[in-house]
Amino acid sequence: MPSAVSSALSRSSADPVDDALTAALAAVRAHIVAVGAANPVVALDGRSGAGKSSLARRLVAAWPGRGRVQLVALDDVYPGWDGLAAGVEYARQRILSPHARGLVGVWERWDWETGSRAEAYAVDPSLPLVVEGAGLLTPEVARLADVSVWVDAPLPSRKARALGRDGDTYRPHWARWAAQEDRHLAAHDPAGLADLVLSIP
Repeated sequence: MPSAVSSALSRSSADPVDDALTAALAAVRAHIVAVGAANPVVALDGRSGAGKSSLARRLVAAWPGRGRVQLVALDDVYPGWDGLAAGVEYARQRILSPHARGLVGVWERWDWETGSRAEAYAVDPSLPLVVEGAGLLTPEVARLADVSVWVDAPLPSRKARALGRDGDTYRPHWARWAAQEDRHLAAHDPAGLADLVLSIP
């Protein structure tokens, strides 16, 4: 049964989103400490604009341990606007599975302008790994993660954040991407797979 962190207590704050992310970070850090591994894997899932990327960056900056932490954003992995499921499977095969087996993983960034794979990156299995992206928490990925997180947020907030961030580039594709997220939720119930369910306003 996943534990949940609510932003309810921060609604009177001048910045409730920041307060909620601060609470979310504390909860994720506590789970990482409880795992007690030198190289834990944290998987962050949530719909577009929920706050995954912000939480992932804060987590890497405030990691509860020493040394370097690797961060992979699935926005650099998805093979285009119809590639949610394919990107997650690519990440599972090229990043998460090798890490779990103690092998170096190698993945290639997706160049959205050329529509092809670009430069390659290595993932060190001896180091902690944070992977964040919509569609990430499938049963297969959840088994490879030491801490799995579902980040939830209301549709109006998510859409405002996502379009505010990516603007006209994303606007024509919002519904197309949301439909893929809908299919992921129906097929995999990521909130049910998560160790933590976090709510961001």
